[in-house]
Amino acid sequence: MAQEQKRPGYDDTPFLPDGKYRVHDSARPQPRVVAPGTESTQERPGAPPSDAVVLFDGTSLDGWLSMDGSPAKWKLEGGYVEVMPKTGNIKSKALLGDCQLHVEWAAPTLVKGESQGRGNSGVFLMGLYEIQVLDCYDNPTYADGTTAAIYGQFPPLVNACRRPGEWQTYDVVWAGPRFDGSRLGRPAYLTVFHNGLVVHHHAELIGRTTHRQLAPYAPHPLAGPLVLQDHGDLVRYRNIWFRPLRGYDEP
Repeated sequence: MAQEQKRPGYDDTPFLPDGKYRVHDSARPQPRVVAPGTESTQERPGAPPSDAVVLFDGTSLDGWLSMDGSPAKWKLEGGYVEVMPKTGNIKSKALLGDCQLHVEWAAPTLVKGESQGRGNSGVFLMGLYEIQVLDCYDNPTYADGTTAAIYGQFPPLVNACRRPGEWQTYDVVWAGPRFDGSRLGRPAYLTVFHNGLVVHHHAELIGRTTHRQLAPYAPHPLAGPLVLQDHGDLVRYRNIWFRPLRGYDEP
């Protein structure tokens, strides 16, 4: 019978402040193995990580609904989905809690309008907290409504927009709020990368997304749908996935 191999590490080092494990503790659980995905190009989307929950892979809208629960009515073609104006927002059937989220989108190649009237859409975490989608390539608007803004709250650190028609990426780390009954126990936090650049770092949200107002937090479940906005412009989406985050705030 093969002898069990001793795990590397130590059992005579000081305990860490929480007292559960020692420094370099041989008994501390190993991280699980996840195969990383591949980078996207303008021509094709990359592959998601092996533990990702795929919300949209370009082949079907079966995982999406209109806000009234009927089948999603946006236009599906060529590996992407395009907003069908006046059909309304769509929401994922899958519910997201704390997670790493990846979304790719493209503003219309044909430029029309200005400010908020150009390539406008939005990514709503849990259907309540918006990361703005907008064509701000050579298109100024109010700062907290620009591309990748936490809408109505925080402008992005930089404007990282690509040209209209080019695929852009949002990579998001979302830590949702916690409620103790009707009381807010912990606010929501967002870290956002736009086209690989940090545009929000652990931003503390002040409440739900609204337009021209402030809205306080209101109690809701720990998970909710991802909502994509129909703002009347022909914005496209592809390669949408998320990875649930568990244990990151544990010792």
